[in-house]
Amino acid sequence: MKLFFEIIDRYIEPGDASGLLYAPLSEPLTYRQTRRYEFDVEGDAEKVEAFVRHTLLDDVSQEIHSGDEPALDGFRFVLDYGMKPGALDLEKETVVRFFRGLKDPGFELNSLTIRQRIYVFGDGAAEPKRFIRDICNPAIQNWNVIEATHA
Repeated sequence: MKLFFEIIDRYIEPGDASGLLYAPLSEPLTYRQTRRYEFDVEGDAEKVEAFVRHTLLDDVSQEIHSGDEPALDGFRFVLDYGMKPGALDLEKETVVRFFRGLKDPGFELNSLTIRQRIYVFGDGAAEPKRFIRDICNPAIQNWNVIEATHA
């Protein structure tokens, strides 16, 4: 079964999106960044969430969103990026090593994927290609863009 958890910083306000790019934007946009964990597991889903809460979440300064839908609303687009399969991902290796050291975690971890999500907000011109070019390294990372759905 696949389970998704997104970790959001509670106290970090949206930042100026120009700070993510090599050249400033012509119109003001803001961003928030989260980290998304994609688990492929066999076993108890509640045990997986308990593992995430114990291992990856700071209860004081962070909150958790479960599920495949984006954790935040009102964005222009989301840049979702992470390491390509086979690329060295030190955080992933650390989490997997910690998991393997547990005596009875209550689930079997088949795979773990860690993604960064940058949510871009505002009314200015937001061109995802520019963010991809300045943030992502095509040699070691893959990415996708989630466009806002307007009803």
